[in-house]
Amino acid sequence: MEPATNISNHLVKSEDLNHHGTLYAGRSAEWFVEAGFIAAARLKAPENIVCLKIHGMTFTRSVQCGEIVTYHSKIIYAGTTSLVAFIEVKAKDAPVVSGFITFIHVNADSKPVPHGIIITPVTEEDKLLRETAMTLNKKS
Repeated sequence: MEPATNISNHLVKSEDLNHHGTLYAGRSAEWFVEAGFIAAARLKAPENIVCLKIHGMTFTRSVQCGEIVTYHSKIIYAGTTSLVAFIEVKAKDAPVVSGFITFIHVNADSKPVPHGIIITPVTEEDKLLRETAMTLNKKS
């Protein structure tokens, strides 16, 4: 199958801000993981998906109160029990944050089990993202 995608939006409100008056990284991380999780849960039951690792969130600019941030997430690689999401965040059509997260498919006892998913990248961008994703858990 092609990479599973999800798009979600958030309005940045005053309670989402840090002491500098911009989007708090912790709130962005919460939404980042949520976006990746939703993409994974589109492939397998949510109760069988757990987050293993955020491989990085690289911020390219700050986000102000009142901006709408859009989280584009896609499952770009499937290992035997793992699903790796690439998440790109934009505000005003400009990149804000990007990174990868690995999720694990588990059984009722929270033990990793094969999910049977095969992701086939179609675009050149997806092929490059898949190559990066394949190396992430090997660096741990």
